[in-house]
Amino acid sequence: MLRITELKLPLDHVEAALPAAILARLAIKAADLLGFTVFRRGYDSRKKAEIQLVYTLDVELPKALEAALLKRFRKDVHITPTPDTSYKFVAAPSSFAAGTPRPIVIGFGPCGILAALILAQMGLKPLILERGKVVRERTKDTWGFWRKRELNTESNVQFGEGGAGTFSDGKLWTQVKDPKHYGRKVLEEFVKAGAPEEILYVSKPHIGTFRLVKMVEHIRATIESLGGEFRFQHKVVDLALEEQREAADPGRTRRIRGVVLDNGATLAADHVILAIGHSARDTFKMLHERGVYIEPKPFSIGFRIEHPQGLIDRARFGPNAGNAILGAADYKLVHHASNGRSVYSFCMCPGGTVVAATSEEGRVVTNGMSQHSRNERNANAGIVVGIEPDDFPADMQNPLGGIDFQRHWESRAYELGGGNYNAPGQLVGDFVAGRASTAFGSVEPSFKPGVHLTDLATALPDYAVVAMREALPAFDKTIPGFFMPDAVLTAVETRTSSPIRIKRRDDDLQSLNVAGLYPAGEGAGYAGGIMSAGIDGIRVAEAVATAISKTAPAGR
Repeated sequence: MLRITELKLPLDHVEAALPAAILARLAIKAADLLGFTVFRRGYDSRKKAEIQLVYTLDVELPKALEAALLKRFRKDVHITPTPDTSYKFVAAPSSFAAGTPRPIVIGFGPCGILAALILAQMGLKPLILERGKVVRERTKDTWGFWRKRELNTESNVQFGEGGAGTFSDGKLWTQVKDPKHYGRKVLEEFVKAGAPEEILYVSKPHIGTFRLVKMVEHIRATIESLGGEFRFQHKVVDLALEEQREAADPGRTRRIRGVVLDNGATLAADHVILAIGHSARDTFKMLHERGVYIEPKPFSIGFRIEHPQGLIDRARFGPNAGNAILGAADYKLVHHASNGRSVYSFCMCPGGTVVAATSEEGRVVTNGMSQHSRNERNANAGIVVGIEPDDFPADMQNPLGGIDFQRHWESRAYELGGGNYNAPGQLVGDFVAGRASTAFGSVEPSFKPGVHLTDLATALPDYAVVAMREALPAFDKTIPGFFMPDAVLTAVETRTSSPIRIKRRDDDLQSLNVAGLYPAGEGAGYAGGIMSAGIDGIRVAEAVATAISKTAPAGR
């Protein structure tokens, strides 16, 4: 196969234009084109009146012709051999004998899902522990909070089968380096589980919450069919550790031998994957108290902003706004404020809603969510400011200081919202002008249970407020109309990423000081979003399988 990249055609091109463009690009005859597949389709919207589709294509040709073309175009970076993106297991099921100790996976969000699936496909029959409920029961609890203000602290946007990614836009792209094409494995498994096939080729694939629910259930059934076992509403509250002194590995003074559950039971295991997500604050505390090496890391906090989706569509696509291929427009913005702070858009959700995402009583947290159709009236995104550990107050200068910092502003949002889980809100024009809002304008906020208009000047640190007041008008240069006085801000967005990193070694992905413990995904500070978390889950599953293969009896 031969790969062509950056092949551009008009947005409204006919079907026959694509093979014709291949023939013209390679200067070959129609009879020589045996077939082709679209590996990626994006768009170039820099000229809004002349938006072009941008293709990456894998082309099938006679072998001799393919070799000749690759030689002819050897200096052309857009014509290359098609890379092998197929997934290759580090161990086959036959590698492990019956009775090989099963690994434990803690958490069944995007990272835990892929880790457990890969382990199961390699015949290791993982035991998956999830503190929350199965996804459909969890969905009922989450909607119950949004509609009735009834918070279940163990079953919500953050906790339960599917993880935080279930109540999001379901974005499936990432900027992490992926030389082994693990991302392709993630996408292929999602398609097998019921995701639309378009996620394999569109440049910014997404799924949406309702489809994610069915997919998660399908993947769970697949893992069970391969010998995996699930235990929902089983919360890990402690680690069973054994002291070890090995001359060859002096840094790791302890080894994991199992986990302790909230029901008092201890489950034995020599290999435990921590895929606990970025909001498992009580688990972070337990790990720190047990001496697992943890360090604070940067994250971001800010507000959610809502505009009419039509405004964003017109700003991004001009006369092509509403085109079915383009769909609802997104954006990515960044502004470097004069006080040295960076303000940027985060987790932009076209045609979506702002959702209540707290997992703790007496606190308000916002996040964004979209369905696959992305046809709600508003666009929303986090507008956030970077926070460094040095920004924490003196009494928060410790490995878990970021959690205290987040909690402080979440509690403040609860107070400003009226103490009933309403989110405090303010119109953009009023926020920049420094006056409280008293009535909504043309933009109706989507946050449930509700939005209480107020002054958000005390909802963030002073330096963040100053930077955001400078950034919002500046963003209008990139997205005309972004500085819309009636656009709505809701507070507070704090769960952008984990505030800690549970450090691991690069060679075997185990904890720096606890052998057999594998920090993974977003909660451990090694991912940000569904795709990167899934990729990390695959990497860690491979590390576990490699470690087990060195000690377990060989299979037949």
